[in-house]
Amino acid sequence: MVAMHELVDLGRYPLDRPGSKPWADLVAECQEKLRQNGLFNLDGFIRKEAIESATKPLRAAIKREAFTHARRHNIYFKREIDGLAADHPALKEFDTSNCTICADQIEDTAVVQLYDWPRFAEFLAAVMGKEALYTMDDRLACLNVMAYSAGQALNWHFDRSEFTTTLLLQAPTGGGDFEYDRDLRSDDDPNYDGVADLIEGRRTPSRIEVEPGTLNVFKGKNTAHRVTPIKGAQDRIIAVFSYYERPGVTFSDEDRMGFFGRAS
Repeated sequence: MVAMHELVDLGRYPLDRPGSKPWADLVAECQEKLRQNGLFNLDGFIRKEAIESATKPLRAAIKREAFTHARRHNIYFKREIDGLAADHPALKEFDTSNCTICADQIEDTAVVQLYDWPRFAEFLAAVMGKEALYTMDDRLACLNVMAYSAGQALNWHFDRSEFTTTLLLQAPTGGGDFEYDRDLRSDDDPNYDGVADLIEGRRTPSRIEVEPGTLNVFKGKNTAHRVTPIKGAQDRIIAVFSYYERPGVTFSDEDRMGFFGRAS
């Protein structure tokens, strides 16, 4: 077990002191960035000296037992959309590929300890204005570590959940940039033509680059986003944390098979 102060820079990011003025100031700062940009980054969230020790066992698990998730899909991950013709350019398909490991394969690692740390969920809930956030009752879906090798990419999509929390652990030699088109749709307007313009290159997405150790929180439900193809010999390795407003959430067996290659 790693002590959380050895993993997270609690001097800069005092998640261990909920209710204190430094904690409240950090929450307010993150809320403002989220309001302005639809995301926020906490660079150096993981201490520089802790990144390698946190990542090494993940690389070993990826090499030993990762599931290669490869699928051809459209931006919605659905074959059909009500009210949209099958040949509409918003339904253009492309490829996504990565290697994925789940929390149950890396239970004793630092990233799983971070996911399960109550103060982490408490901080995220405060930033998002939620009464509480809960870990999933699903050790396949709750936390995933994904590795992207040369030529692999996470293609255009919208997230299912309101927000996504990720932690970059290893940057690739080249490529692997995060691109997004903020609020491309809304709950009331699917904006299919705007989606088509993005996919066909008539809209220019925003792009951010982050350093290993950066925590990113991103509102991706209505913001299209992707990770560009990886270049070079070094993989991009990123942890994805999933929390929900109610306890007991799990994926269906069908979803587990699709994303992780197994149901249990």
